[in-house]
Amino acid sequence: MAEVPRNVLICSCDNTMPLDERAVKRACRGAEVLGAHQLCRLELETFRKAAASGESLTVACTQEAPLFAELAQEADIRFVNIRETAGWSKDAKAAGPKIAALIAAAAEPSAEIPFVSFESEGVLLIYGRDESAIEAANLLKDHLDVTVLIRPPADIAPPRTSEFPVVKGSIRAAKGYLGTFELTVDDYAQPAPSSRGTLSFGASKNGATSRCDVILDIAGGSVLFSAADLRDGYLRADPGDPAAVMKAVLKARDLTGTFDKPRYIDFNADICAHSRSKIVGCNRCLDLCPAGAITPAGDHVEIDAHICAGCGQCAAVCPTGAASYAMPSADALMRKLRTLLATYSEAGGTKPVVLFHDDAHGTPLIDALARHGDGLPANALPVAVNEVTQVGLEAFAAAFAYGAVAVRLLLRGKPRHDVTGLHRTLALAEPILAGLGFGTGRVAPIETDDPDALGEALRAIGPQVGAPRPASFLPTGGKRDVLRLALRELHRAAPAPVDIVPLPVGAPFGKVELNVEGCTLCLACVSACPTGALGDDPEKPTLRFSEDACVQCGLCKATCPEKVITLTPQLDFRAATASARVLKQEEPFRCIRCDKPFGTRSTIERVIAKLEGRHWMFQGEAKDQTSRLDVLKMCEDCRVIAATESDFDPYGAPARPAVRTTEDYIREREERERMEKGEG
Repeated sequence: MAEVPRNVLICSCDNTMPLDERAVKRACRGAEVLGAHQLCRLELETFRKAAASGESLTVACTQEAPLFAELAQEADIRFVNIRETAGWSKDAKAAGPKIAALIAAAAEPSAEIPFVSFESEGVLLIYGRDESAIEAANLLKDHLDVTVLIRPPADIAPPRTSEFPVVKGSIRAAKGYLGTFELTVDDYAQPAPSSRGTLSFGASKNGATSRCDVILDIAGGSVLFSAADLRDGYLRADPGDPAAVMKAVLKARDLTGTFDKPRYIDFNADICAHSRSKIVGCNRCLDLCPAGAITPAGDHVEIDAHICAGCGQCAAVCPTGAASYAMPSADALMRKLRTLLATYSEAGGTKPVVLFHDDAHGTPLIDALARHGDGLPANALPVAVNEVTQVGLEAFAAAFAYGAVAVRLLLRGKPRHDVTGLHRTLALAEPILAGLGFGTGRVAPIETDDPDALGEALRAIGPQVGAPRPASFLPTGGKRDVLRLALRELHRAAPAPVDIVPLPVGAPFGKVELNVEGCTLCLACVSACPTGALGDDPEKPTLRFSEDACVQCGLCKATCPEKVITLTPQLDFRAATASARVLKQEEPFRCIRCDKPFGTRSTIERVIAKLEGRHWMFQGEAKDQTSRLDVLKMCEDCRVIAATESDFDPYGAPARPAVRTTEDYIREREERERMEKGEG
């Protein structure tokens, strides 16, 4: 349970919703719970007294949060919405446990989020196709350093006075972000000062470079960036929509100065499984990033925090935890789920359904359902996250381990960006839950823009069986650590636990299988493994495997020169406590001269079998042949000594046959012809 605040202020909002103060007091033990009916108006003095006490305070009202924050600027106050999420519902009388749970979860501490900064000096490039670009420039010329780039054919009237540069060209490529844009322009040309009826241009060239802080794109062509609406400093509007153009102009006007945004992703390059020795293993994040913020950088990837838009798909699918979400972190989100579900149960709630949603789409939909429909069901516990796509397998596992009977994720009816990463996570959670006896369909998206459809989807969730023994573990640590912990606790709390659950291809868990006969114990796979799942033994030629550390990146399989490694995706709940398994082990071959162990017996014997009697160096006198074969049975030091003592001639190959010329072939042919005629 979270450390609850000493004071809790709850309000019935002018008696429009029932309040179960006893449920709140029972769940938030040690907290002083104060009830009100018009907290923001007639009973405002109640808030002033609570805020003046100096104790931390939770206020169950978000509508008047600006007023309360202004009245108590120094107080430690948390705000939580219990009206639209619980009280305004046809199930309001049964929503007491949910209200208590929401209040307790709001008290969970929030981690500090690091920020990245942008610097813009107001250098603006307007990319247009007609007079609308000139009109936009006239609106912005007094605020920004404006240049207009007209896309060919650039049929516009020449300006009476040159208040800002107007040039011609087509943008071929673009990179950067707010304050650092760099454009490559083809068909670039300067205007002729003697232009009369229409603006004419001089000789054009390709490959011109332009740098600016802000781009206003009203050319109506293809977008310059993937997920263009996520690129800071790039404003795009349909030139045929004056309202959209004006909105973009107003945004551009304010883009001067220093700006901050969260660093959404924490990245640890040391445990990234992207590649080793120029062999690519894991590409999960690269395949999913809609903003193009992730690029290869040798053995790992790089995430440009200035371009990252915070969808979180990279963190959700990262098998090693190299990429982890910071807003909040995986363990912080799991602790919030722990508090939410534990409090709900202690307050008497049953059959909890966790609803993940974002603020941009989910919160307005929930508000509309409360104001104009039946509201959320009493057992639907909303959890607001920055992006629904950030939710990973660890959150699903923790939710069911803590007692949830279902998890739903609220998405737009037509997502603005690809949500493939989320669907992959759902496809991974489904067999795990089904394999542990929870059944199918426990985790699913609700893709709608209709509040009534949201309510219907939640109320259509039939009676489900949750964990018979809900967990209470406290998650701490990195993403991969809390994921493994959550899965172990889910297994312990499951209705029908099994040891092994088969998983789909691409899952971050599984085993390595080895064709023992074909393996030469070269141990290239050990060097390639980024997580230490494959290991050796300094005392004896050995290949060991620790399944708990394997992320199925495939680097071992791609690196193996004999191609004897295969991957089997599965979740073995025994792996966490199992010792490393020996895949292959051999006795070392000992030097016949100094008895030093080197190499493996099978490898040395295989080499000798391939060379004996077949290569010129190992043909000839028996004594010499045996001597040369003996060299192969020696360590690297003794081999040099033996070769020197025996005076081996590395150039002592048999003489090559004489080179045959055309005359030789003609002579032989003539001799055959004479023999056939009996003239020999």
